Amino acid sequence: MSFKSILDNDFYKFTMQYAAVKLYPETQAKYEFINRGEHKFPPGFDKALKQRIEQMSELALTKEEKDFLRVTCPYLNSAYLDFLQGYRYDPSEVEIIQNGSDVSVKIQGYWYRTILWEVPILSLISELYYEMTDQKRDADEKVIETVKNKAESYQDLGVKVAEFGTRRRHSYPVHELVVDALKKFGGSSYVGTSNVHFAMTTGVKPIGTHAHEWFMYHGARFGFKIANGIGLDRWVNVYHGDLGIALTDTYTTEVFFTQFNKKLAKLFDGVRHDSGDPVEFAQKTIEHYEKMGIDPLHKTIIFSDGLNLEKVKTISEATAGKIGVSFGIGTNLTNDVGLKPMNIVLKLISIAEPDIPWTNVVKLSDEKGKHTGDPTMIRLAKEILEIE
Repeated sequence: MSFKSILDNDFYKFTMQYAAVKLYPETQAKYEFINRGEHKFPPGFDKALKQRIEQMSELALTKEEKDFLRVTCPYLNSAYLDFLQGYRYDPSEVEIIQNGSDVSVKIQGYWYRTILWEVPILSLISELYYEMTDQKRDADEKVIETVKNKAESYQDLGVKVAEFGTRRRHSYPVHELVVDALKKFGGSSYVGTSNVHFAMTTGVKPIGTHAHEWFMYHGARFGFKIANGIGLDRWVNVYHGDLGIALTDTYTTEVFFTQFNKKLAKLFDGVRHDSGDPVEFAQKTIEHYEKMGIDPLHKTIIFSDGLNLEKVKTISEATAGKIGVSFGIGTNLTNDVGLKPMNIVLKLISIAEPDIPWTNVVKLSDEKGKHTGDPTMIRLAKEILEIE
């Protein structure tokens, strides 16, 4: 079994689940797997994936895990922790179909339930793909040495780095090697991991706030023009100032900053960059804070878009002395093992309420080729938001 803990997931999945339980318990959601890298899956992949997904239903929050969350994340109230203790993955929410070398994965159910599937399924697909295509990774010693060299380089740069690589990791064993090595060699540069299970086992901070789906939901439910504003406002209503990093690019950064008013700019500790030119983004962010009369040095940008050592060096040099920065590094840490990492995602595609029929959601990235969602809805969103 690839998963040993229900907490082996990105932290923002639990924080969004908590918000969905509180605010949107009747919302239904559909998710769909997108094979961006056009990977060819071997025969029987669907059956192997189904088997591992069935095993997920055996996972349950342990007393030790519940105590860890209570102490580490006091903003997650006791009612939610009791809910999570009773939560079980339901494999009937997941449909897997293989047609030749193509694999389709669809998820449907209550949003507060299905929200936890995305990251584990992607990591299962990645791990199974390497297993079933019999690709040999680097030896453990080399994996550790690779992470050690990166960790020491980040220390030399004097930057803060977190590990964000659960969804496209090579495998659980590799992920474990990576976080152990980061803890051992990262020094003050290593600030934590997005994976709650490994945060607990290695004694570091779980890191994350919300993902694109939070704003995609609000866009489909309330309208694209107010999606960022209402999504952030409701986030504040749930967390009262905790978990204060705002994701900027669901409907492009330009649109985000038109809605990131002085109240929100003061309430949130900073912003996260996830697409487009990072140095340009930093400059826009600094200018936005200065326009609001806010000292950018009191705020933070977390960069998380396909980072490696070279990109981190470029960004840190461009932002030095101008604004706080931190870096969330994913695949470059958890899948740098001598093989080509997979290019796969699993996205929210549609939502429904008791009084609202199924409505498609969209994401308009700062990189034009990375828009996701129904083409008609993408065109509508671009028209409403006056995006070229």
